[in-house]
Amino acid sequence: MTPRIAYTKPSITELEVTYATDAARNGWGAQCYDYLNRLERDFAAHLGVKHAIAASSCTGALHLGLAALGIGPGDEVILADTNWIASVAPVVHLGATPVFVDILEDTWCADPALVETAITPRTKAIIAVHLYGSMCDMDRLLDIGARHGVAVVEDAAEAIGSAWGDKRAGSMGAFGTFSFHGTKTMTTGEGGMFVTNDTTLFEQVTTLSNHGRDASEPRQFFPLVTGYKFKMSNIAAAIGCAQVERIDDLTEGKRRIMALYRDLLSGVEGITLNAEPEGVTNGYWMPTVVFGKDAGINREMLIDAFQQANVDARVFFWPLSELPMFDARPENRKAHDIAARAINLPSYHDMDEQAQARVADVIIRLATVS
Repeated sequence: MTPRIAYTKPSITELEVTYATDAARNGWGAQCYDYLNRLERDFAAHLGVKHAIAASSCTGALHLGLAALGIGPGDEVILADTNWIASVAPVVHLGATPVFVDILEDTWCADPALVETAITPRTKAIIAVHLYGSMCDMDRLLDIGARHGVAVVEDAAEAIGSAWGDKRAGSMGAFGTFSFHGTKTMTTGEGGMFVTNDTTLFEQVTTLSNHGRDASEPRQFFPLVTGYKFKMSNIAAAIGCAQVERIDDLTEGKRRIMALYRDLLSGVEGITLNAEPEGVTNGYWMPTVVFGKDAGINREMLIDAFQQANVDARVFFWPLSELPMFDARPENRKAHDIAARAINLPSYHDMDEQAQARVADVIIRLATVS
């Protein structure tokens, strides 16, 4: 039987194993946060920001940041309808109301014009989610936020390696968050990161992330507010330290995989791939194919074709407004339409050309049939 092609798996070398082993053997007592502190320092330096706080997940990091902004009941938070639920769950848990807007045809990110239209006196934040490595239009969103007095935050969970001009994803908003899940370009197994250039916000998140304990409070075990516990383990951080040392190779590998897919699929009509507008760098976390409206290809056909080829592809994110816990937004036509005819392609780090050719062949055969 033809070996199954996984859609993702991390790149783990002896460096990660060495650091994790050292953390397991020696990272206790006074050394219990050594790798954690090192990861925060090194990731902040890579991103070009002042502050970083490692977290148990990107969802936790986003929750901490939104809580520090004071978001709660009665507030509204705007984000694209096309997103994984992790981007909106903290909004709901904090008691605020998510407002879903439609997406752009090319980047699949929030349409800035619709974001501005959705702003009301209750709007407290805009979450710019850089989907699959594609960058939101940060110039327009930051301008909208500044003119309306609304915080713009970046969910860069999927955008390690992406940049808006010379500014890395996650470094431009009031704060940014990243995912180090095992499927991501850089991993700690589970884990995430909060980053910001705002020292006051950093201090607030530091307190909230440590059970509400303020660093300046002299009394031991005396929290000043009810905080959270979203801390990353030191062993996970050790893996992350090795990954940061290798981050250029990891991000370049993603771009190399995307480049070969473009080459393999260059002669196929009626499909589009991840966009990379001029002046923007796409980290290509998840190469994606969208079939044209007239191709007659739908989500179910794509899933079946890849299953028959023994390839583990992923469906495009369902619009959040299609999920049972949210109100329907039929006016978000692009979010609904694109998701119904798109598929994420395998892109693990050590994927070889033969495996990519097998994946591309599924798309080619479908396009030929349609």
